[in-house]
Amino acid sequence: MRRHVKVKRKSHKKHFNLAHQDLPTKLIKIFLSQHHYPTTMTEKKLFSVLENNPIVMNHLARSLGLSSKLSFYDIYSLTDPDLLAFIPRPVYALLVIIPLTPTWHAARQAEDKDKPEYAGKGEKEPVCWFKQTIGNACGSIGLVHCCLNSEAAEYIQPGSLLDNIRKDALEKPIWERAKVLYDSDEFEKAHTKAAQLGDTATPTPKSDEHTGQHFVAFVKAKDGHMWELEGSRMGPLDRGELDADEDVLSEKALERGLGRLMRIEAEKGGDLRFSAIALAKSLD
Repeated sequence: MRRHVKVKRKSHKKHFNLAHQDLPTKLIKIFLSQHHYPTTMTEKKLFSVLENNPIVMNHLARSLGLSSKLSFYDIYSLTDPDLLAFIPRPVYALLVIIPLTPTWHAARQAEDKDKPEYAGKGEKEPVCWFKQTIGNACGSIGLVHCCLNSEAAEYIQPGSLLDNIRKDALEKPIWERAKVLYDSDEFEKAHTKAAQLGDTATPTPKSDEHTGQHFVAFVKAKDGHMWELEGSRMGPLDRGELDADEDVLSEKALERGLGRLMRIEAEKGGDLRFSAIALAKSLD
């Protein structure tokens, strides 16, 4: 059956098969400077990279305090109804790892260039978004985005680390909010343990100049809109309203999310390869 699968789960290190695999050091530094990363923070703390697979992410989610009533599932196809039928609906969030191709990099720069620093905070904001200031932490921050900003938030256990992160971060501005994760030893330990569950050996982190890939979370937030959440952008991205019966794996959501990215890449003759998992109710 896997011979017919178009969306494959592979490790963070291996699944980027395009010719331009690693971004040059100069490009990484330009990217960081354009997105206002504090130099001392980006150099100070590094995590090991995470693999985007259900074993790793379910372990991390439960370590942080998400109820076992929810689970992550592999997505083997975005179009095959037989393969999609294995995923319980509704899907609360998608966690996707995507290669930062030159085409996507240019599209991101164009979308972000005129945006001011994100100033949102508090309960009135539709999402709680975190700026990434920890190297290689995009996977765990993506998971936090999935859990805090969708109906999955109702399954966060009271008094858990996720619950405390939410309470501590919600009213804080962008850099103080980022510091909540940066200063959390519990968050770092949970990430480190989850990284050890991957299919490939976890390398010792030496820099945050990773393989040029990014974890992106797509959630249906409390305002009924689909949001694209990634800590290296200028802020959360509103991708439009979804109908009451539409989840983030619906045709409309895919068209505005992953489908949009695939279309951008295809227009330049590229082939966007990615790994995606879905957060939904557990089967057991």
